[in-house]
Amino acid sequence: MMDKYEPKPDDRSDNVEKLQDMVQDTIENIEESHETMQYSSDNQKEKIKAKNKRREESLEGMRQEIKDEARK
Repeated sequence: MMDKYEPKPDDRSDNVEKLQDMVQDTIENIEESHETMQYSSDNQKEKIKAKNKRREESLEGMRQEIKDEARK
């Protein structure tokens, strides 16, 4: 007989902290990529710029989510 699995309780108490850590990590990745670009070919630079644009978009989403979570 199979046991019934119970879902874990939805604990969002540390969401803001986790999101802030993600924001900080993303900012650090952007900064590191700027250093990498100094030694990259033009093709690599374009790829890095595109990736950084996506990172910036992610940051906006994370910051909005932090605001939403902080209101709860």
